[in-house]
Amino acid sequence: MGKYGLALDNLRSVELVTAEGKVLRASKDEAPDLFWAVRGGGGNFGVVTSFEFQLHPVGPTVTGGLVAHPFDRARDLLKFFRDSTASLPDEHMIFGGLIHAPDGSGTKLAAMVTCHCGSLADGEKAMRPLKEFRSPVVDALGPMPYCQLNGMLDAAYPKGALNYWKSSFLSQLSDEAIDTMVDSFAQCPTPMGQLLLEHFHGAATRVGVSDTAFPHRSEGYNFLVLCEWMEQAHNDRCIAWARETYARMQPSMASGRYANYLADEAK
Repeated sequence: MGKYGLALDNLRSVELVTAEGKVLRASKDEAPDLFWAVRGGGGNFGVVTSFEFQLHPVGPTVTGGLVAHPFDRARDLLKFFRDSTASLPDEHMIFGGLIHAPDGSGTKLAAMVTCHCGSLADGEKAMRPLKEFRSPVVDALGPMPYCQLNGMLDAAYPKGALNYWKSSFLSQLSDEAIDTMVDSFAQCPTPMGQLLLEHFHGAATRVGVSDTAFPHRSEGYNFLVLCEWMEQAHNDRCIAWARETYARMQPSMASGRYANYLADEAK
């Protein structure tokens, strides 16, 4: 996102079937109002049957991965994440959050996932502060194929899992917001739950607010309560935790919300 913007920023055209059964092509030069709307406006305008995207050369080897710390360092790790994202180059993305160990043990961790799509030399330099902060219990940072990094977290979202997500952009990642995240995650009832911070900067924030139907173009953080579990017997307590965590974060939230996550929640 930092280097090339959002997927919708790289959309060149769509073929779309409207509710009336008409087949339309929308692009910068054809049906431009519809093209504006489908870039961020959700599925309200018809069924898109094909896309045309602007592609960019990436990799094939990039620098990135995951680094994690014990949960008792969560506050320090999230403050370090906040400082680290204050002045990133376009080529470097970092997301932060509170997660569970992938072995199913329920061990809570504080983690960052990152990708640097510039030169490998620049990527190695960018990873150094992340690797040297305190003493990580997991350090999986280094050169890897872009496709491997792109699927690195897939196993955390198994087929058949039950999901309840809530999300909002933050007005700021304050110390109070960090404290609330840590205190709330300590009570997470599922070993598949996560609290994530997705950082937006660079090319994704240099598009005009009214240029597409996606208006969230300020640099900052999207906060995501990602609650996931496998047994229906746990529905009530998992949903309750997600709602309560989201409510506790309300004082730190901005007005905007990321529409892609709305399908996984209810009131």
